[in-house]
Amino acid sequence: MIYTNPEDIEAIFVRQKKFFASRQTLDIEFRKTSLLRLKQALLANKELLYGALMADLGKTREAVDLAEIGEVVNEIDFALEHLDEWVEPEEVPTVDIIAPSKCYVTQEPFGVAYIIGPFNYPVNLTLTPLVGAIIGGNTCILKPSETTPETSAVLEKIIVETFPREYIAVVQGGRDENSYLLSLPFDFIFFTGSPSVGKVVMRAAAEHLTPVVLELGGKCPLIVLPDADLDQVVAQVLFGKFINSGQTCIAPDYLYVHEEVKTALLEKLIQQIKENLPNVDSTGKLVTQRQVSRLKDLLDKSRGQALVGGHFDVEKRAFSATVVDGVAWDDALMSEELFGPILPVLTFERVDQAVNLVNLHHPKPLAVYVFTRQTENAKPIISCIQSGDAQVNGVMLHAFSPYLPFGGIGASGMGEYHGHYSFLAFTHRKSIRIAP
Repeated sequence: MIYTNPEDIEAIFVRQKKFFASRQTLDIEFRKTSLLRLKQALLANKELLYGALMADLGKTREAVDLAEIGEVVNEIDFALEHLDEWVEPEEVPTVDIIAPSKCYVTQEPFGVAYIIGPFNYPVNLTLTPLVGAIIGGNTCILKPSETTPETSAVLEKIIVETFPREYIAVVQGGRDENSYLLSLPFDFIFFTGSPSVGKVVMRAAAEHLTPVVLELGGKCPLIVLPDADLDQVVAQVLFGKFINSGQTCIAPDYLYVHEEVKTALLEKLIQQIKENLPNVDSTGKLVTQRQVSRLKDLLDKSRGQALVGGHFDVEKRAFSATVVDGVAWDDALMSEELFGPILPVLTFERVDQAVNLVNLHHPKPLAVYVFTRQTENAKPIISCIQSGDAQVNGVMLHAFSPYLPFGGIGASGMGEYHGHYSFLAFTHRKSIRIAP
């Protein structure tokens, strides 16, 4: 892959500033047409994306249709259906001190936006924010992940063939190119990735007082109460933890199970893993060989016992679905977000104890999952653990609803998007008073 040089990056940025100043992006029909063109280009390149995502991450066509291409198309269709109502100024009451007058709240674009895409869902998590930039009326520079080169090349092809560079452009590169981009005075930055890089982005944005949305990660707990439907838990763990080889920011990072049902749950889970994910490459590909080595090192340092899995193939970038019992909070597997197909298992006796320990050791995760047949039992848990989002008796699928805001809190991020929340994220709420 050829990385974009600094001179070209600056030229794109300057041209986008000028294009935004022309006010063409403010036109609602222009935004709708741009969405339709993006959708058409995305669907026209489906076969190339299937091949690229298989090469980069081992994703099946079904997984791509569900969580990559399909999710972007759904966001586009939802925006097309609702954009007319979103852009309408909202009239608000006039208080006595400024009467007589009429007061409104409008949404205006920030200007030139910079979107930094991640490797784990490189189509979805690069183009879904782009939908927000478009409906907000911004221009945009995208930088896809350098660690998924095949997919990044197809994304560039899609954008180049669909939009002029002064409106939407792709910059290819790694750390150096990103550092140069972050030195430019963007009007808005949207980043998806790790908390460590999120801090770098936020520090750079502070130099220009640029607003940011940070979509980060964290160790999301899956808490199993004693009355949970264990078959349901197992099915959701197999889906949520091991899809995309565990490389999902809202995947359950660890299993926190009540001692009364732990043995029965693990027996069912191990059986299903052996039947459904029997091979070292059954969960797909990790993004780099380095990630395989990182997981191996964490597993080697763990004091827990691998009940199933633990196998890997560095050359194939594969790591088997692995469950590790006997894990404590100070275990190596609990030291960082795993972002791989290893599931540590912790045990609790009392729910209040479980809540306190989650808040103590890994506060403010991106998501919390609680399983129980009595949903009322879950409400105190999800209200006492601050998190980006939460689910009862399910995992991850909340991120597929355009009616729900998606985003983190604290170390798991700031700001939210999807649906109307993408429009709000990429626009400034502007108060207007009109006096007679």
